[in-house]
Amino acid sequence: MKNLFLIILLFQVPGILGQVDWTRTNTCEYKNFNNEDLIEQLIGGMTIEEKVGQVIQGDLDFISPQDVKKFKIGSVLNGGNTAPNGDKYSSVDDWKRLSKEFYDASPIYKGIKVPVLWGTDAVHGHNNVIGATLFPHNIGLGASGNVDLMKSIGEAIALEVLSTGVAWTFAPTVAVPQDDRWGRTYEGFSEDPLLVSKLGKAFVLGLQGEGDMLLDNNHVIATAKHFMGDGGTFEGIDQGNTRISEIGLRELHGYPYFDALDACAQTVMASFNSWNGKKLHGYEELLTDILKKDMQFDGFVVGDWNGHGQVEGCSNAKCAQSFNAGVDMFMVPENWKDLLRNTIRQVKSGEISETRLDEAVRNILRVKSRLGLFNGRVPHEFKENYLGDPKHIALARQAVRESLVLLKNNKQLLPLNPSQHIGIIGDAAKKISSQTGGWTITWQGRENLNSDFINVNSIYEALEEAVISSGGTIEFSNNGKFNKDPDVVIGIFGEEPYAEMLGDLKDVSFTATDPKFLPLLEALRTASPNCISAYLACASGIWRAKIPVPLSAFG
Repeated sequence: MKNLFLIILLFQVPGILGQVDWTRTNTCEYKNFNNEDLIEQLIGGMTIEEKVGQVIQGDLDFISPQDVKKFKIGSVLNGGNTAPNGDKYSSVDDWKRLSKEFYDASPIYKGIKVPVLWGTDAVHGHNNVIGATLFPHNIGLGASGNVDLMKSIGEAIALEVLSTGVAWTFAPTVAVPQDDRWGRTYEGFSEDPLLVSKLGKAFVLGLQGEGDMLLDNNHVIATAKHFMGDGGTFEGIDQGNTRISEIGLRELHGYPYFDALDACAQTVMASFNSWNGKKLHGYEELLTDILKKDMQFDGFVVGDWNGHGQVEGCSNAKCAQSFNAGVDMFMVPENWKDLLRNTIRQVKSGEISETRLDEAVRNILRVKSRLGLFNGRVPHEFKENYLGDPKHIALARQAVRESLVLLKNNKQLLPLNPSQHIGIIGDAAKKISSQTGGWTITWQGRENLNSDFINVNSIYEALEEAVISSGGTIEFSNNGKFNKDPDVVIGIFGEEPYAEMLGDLKDVSFTATDPKFLPLLEALRTASPNCISAYLACASGIWRAKIPVPLSAFG
């Protein structure tokens, strides 16, 4: 009866905001942070124009080091489709060179450099960079349920991000997906908020460090996202409306943020979605009253990609409402100049108070200080190159193994005898991008060729190696016709890669996305009772470094 009562509470008619206890005590300690006086000194000496520059974040495709210097910009990002020089094949040196250029162009106030903070979507490895170690997406890591593994992955990602001169990642996603039609379901660890909380906290601790190692030179800034309710939108529509009561919002979608903040996550990203009809980017009661006051979050809130432009009465180039609601840093990739000018005008007119502007700048400078940027830390001077480090690859292999879920093993068909003739069907068996999914090298992940993945085997190649080395034979077929009747047929179910927006489905059945494959597998099953189906949950993992036994098919 307790479970039934909870369900009733979660989905009751929305109540009045403010009747739920969101209070949290901030116990985070920063050993090397003693720059509050310096921050106040900096703010006191800044002009309105200089302050507004700190709250602007432009994308690499639209902002240059020269722009940063001229307009005194505080942050840049590389989106899913952007890289140094617009080249996805940019080397580590290219990344670090651009990081240095941004650092050198950073504004100086009272003789003190305030470095640009560069953010990236390193969500399952440093996935924008070719050659980086790729880990299972969160849906796979959620299946593992391994907190220690999650922390180790966060530590590895931090080192690979730092290897390119970047010190901030927009991860982890702590959404709690409730409708599998949502295209970002695979970015969530679980539909269980307790598991999301445990793994999200571990990820933050891995990325940022803890204790004496918190935000030291081997760690980066983490981001808890997307605040909040992104996994609960009606009918799973991305950027849609989450219809739920305040108690439901807290206990289901808000729960993981308590643990993320307890792990001292320095940034929180506002969500595209609405809550009961109101966009989160403009929701002051949630961003300020609850997050900053009740939950005592003292980092800064960053917007999502032009998310402020979706607030009623706003555009990408003008949005006092979002800033006043609690967004401290605008993610405004292409329209940053217009937003900069309009925000300056709005401060001077009083539409945005200078007190609110000072608060946002203070939050941003505080995080920069905690990262050590005022104490001699220079991101592009990180000496090591950990991209594709063998220890990280071994960790990724472990994560793939632990993310696998055996749904059925009728007649104990598994493990297979590799000395048989094995038949393989399914394009995903040969298409590495189906293994890696979205947010891999490119935003949607579907533009990539097998040759874009360094030292990576496709599932078919790995199976082939294992079978042939054991004296068996293997054959791939596009149409179910084999030159030799297979003893066993393995069907690899995979999706076309996708990220946000393009991933939403009205029907989650495999037949809806690939109507020819399932009938083919059924026909083969009728002909041969020994059939195995392997499902890739939008990139539940990548098989790196010539892994000989994918899917543990042979024990």
